[in-house]
Amino acid sequence: MSNRTFSFWLFLSPVLFGLGIVVVVPFVYGFIYSFTDWNGLRVNNFLGLQNYIRLFQEGEFLNAVWFTTKFAIVAVILLNIFGLALALIVTRNIKTNSLLRTIFFMPNLIGGLILGFIWQFIFISVFGDVAELTGIEGLNGWLSTANTGFWGIVILTCWQMAGYIMIIYIAYLENIPKDLIEAAKIDGASAFQRFKNITFPLVAPAFTISMFLTLSMSFKIYDQNLSLTNGGPANQTQMVAMDIVNTAFSDNDMAYAQAKAVIFFLIVSVVALTQVYYNKKREVEM
Repeated sequence: MSNRTFSFWLFLSPVLFGLGIVVVVPFVYGFIYSFTDWNGLRVNNFLGLQNYIRLFQEGEFLNAVWFTTKFAIVAVILLNIFGLALALIVTRNIKTNSLLRTIFFMPNLIGGLILGFIWQFIFISVFGDVAELTGIEGLNGWLSTANTGFWGIVILTCWQMAGYIMIIYIAYLENIPKDLIEAAKIDGASAFQRFKNITFPLVAPAFTISMFLTLSMSFKIYDQNLSLTNGGPANQTQMVAMDIVNTAFSDNDMAYAQAKAVIFFLIVSVVALTQVYYNKKREVEM
């Protein structure tokens, strides 16, 4: 037992060392620097809570938090609906299952920056051409307002991530005992009744995992926001990650950006852990 324990920690130590150097140490230093006037090179003064008081008085940061929160709510709902729907499609007995799985998952393999520029071309050029042909004025200037910019980011994110969430649901759907479904069919249960009373409760753990992933991803999104709208117009579609990066590297206010990052970390942690707690509790009740 002692040898196995030693081997376990021996092989795990490089991972723990890397995690500590890359994640834990920078996090601790960043938290300390958020109480100072750190400029990226040195600390001159200890400011206490001044940076934190300042960020709660900054309208641009609060707007970014609200925009990100709205986006996260919509994206989580739509991603889980689309992911489950795609999983239900590709787990049916059809010949093109493997092909469809590949097609649905492929957008996830494309980088966020590239996807942003692709969809920027679609929203501006393609939508503009369609508007000219059909006379639908609403398609013109699709990314020129905060509302259309918001839905543009939502569409891009759903197109990219739905296939990834689909894979999680597939893993649970394929483990549902076929006998239960057959018994329900024999008893006269409709397709909706089978989904509601058998399929959905049995894929509840997948919902917990996918909701956690989509929540954390939605709050941390940056590449797509940068390449699609760049926060425009007038920073109305700027998300929290972009606001932090701009504060640090455009305004050169490192300590203030670090204070924003600490608050951002707390928001994401509280939301994600609360979601996991209530979903796990619901799984037990089911």
